Amino acid sequence: MRDPRIDEYAALLVDRSIGVQPGWQVLVRGNHVARPLLEALLEQIARKGAHPFLQLTFEQVGGPVARAAPLELLREPSPLQRRVWEEVDGIITVWSPEDAHEGNDLSEERKTALMQQLGPMRARTMTMEIPWVIAEWPVQSLADEAGMTLEEYGEFIYDAVLRDWDAEAERMRRIADVFDAADEVRIVGEGTDLTLSLAGRTGAVDDAHVNMPGGEVFYSPVEDSANGVVEFSEFPGVFFGVEVEGARLVFENGRVVDSSARTNADFLAQTLDTDPGARGLGELGIGCNPGIQRFMKHVGFDEKIDGTIHLALGASYSFTGGKNESSIHWDIVKDLRNGGRLYADGELVQENGRWIAEALELSSSSTN
Repeated sequence: MRDPRIDEYAALLVDRSIGVQPGWQVLVRGNHVARPLLEALLEQIARKGAHPFLQLTFEQVGGPVARAAPLELLREPSPLQRRVWEEVDGIITVWSPEDAHEGNDLSEERKTALMQQLGPMRARTMTMEIPWVIAEWPVQSLADEAGMTLEEYGEFIYDAVLRDWDAEAERMRRIADVFDAADEVRIVGEGTDLTLSLAGRTGAVDDAHVNMPGGEVFYSPVEDSANGVVEFSEFPGVFFGVEVEGARLVFENGRVVDSSARTNADFLAQTLDTDPGARGLGELGIGCNPGIQRFMKHVGFDEKIDGTIHLALGASYSFTGGKNESSIHWDIVKDLRNGGRLYADGELVQENGRWIAEALELSSSSTN
């Protein structure tokens, strides 16, 4: 008998995250490990009078084709795949890798080619032309990375996703109001003093619509505005299964002009040279999910940790005003819970990962 929480999870993804309508064609992407959730999703979509379209894989990053295909073939999706991405009405991706470091065996050229191949899909998702969501499913590889048993990891996921999202949305909206009203944001922490502009930009509240678990407020900073330094001393940045510890980035007028790291500094430098937009700042995200308190080496959870921020190198979201284009979007998490501070137009709004109540209340009253 299937755990009833699986059906609750599937219904949340279909009803809230995607909002499936009768007649829609909904792409469901995943691997064989996540079969229970994939089956529940297919059932929920069908009950809506919509058409589920399942694309099943074995390795979710890389795989036999990525290792064997000529680069020119790898860079372009097949005509049929391109047509699927261009015609579907919504996309649900279930993340459940058998190996937490899938893709790590690929050369830099092949990793870049894979990211370029996803361009037609990202052209629709990064603009929110269609609804999409990436959902997590408990697997042993990610449990091992987090230092949990599989059972503990499963409980962690359900606690993070099966929440009162209407209440969470209301709370995060108050946070977004603070930054929507601000022109300049300053981030201060260990090895970090970075300013950037949000002038004219409006934040998005992820209340279980884009990533699952949800729980962040995110922005596309003004492209030439980031100045200063940020050091990700608390947690490694993870990209294509590669861990970069102690990454330090120096920004001038919105671009990374210097970088270093304790480990895999060459990988960081190579990724920054992926394309012209890779050195730009594509996102400022503010973690707000109280159900997530520990680092998992899994950005889908880590970027939502209450009391953290994350910065993304590369592509920005055009639906929040972003204009930076790149084939990469690499979220790296900065922990502000021990000595960190956030300022909005010079006013302290968060300290040690805790919101200053007066700042939120002032923002709430000013929007009424």
